Amino acid sequence: MLYYALLFLVVAIIAGVLGFGGIAGASASIAQVLFFVFLALLVVSLIMRVVRRT
Repeated sequence: MLYYALLFLVVAIIAGVLGFGGIAGASASIAQVLFFVFLALLVVSLIMRVVRRT
């Protein structure tokens, strides 16, 4: 999931440099959502790991 977030971020940067503002904004938004979903899943995974150890 982090891979896709980084991929959309790169697409957003390239589109922004080339002047495609709409595509850059949409790609940046998708990258942001995927990054926060990744962070949420990481936190849940870490909590579950701590709970299973005890």
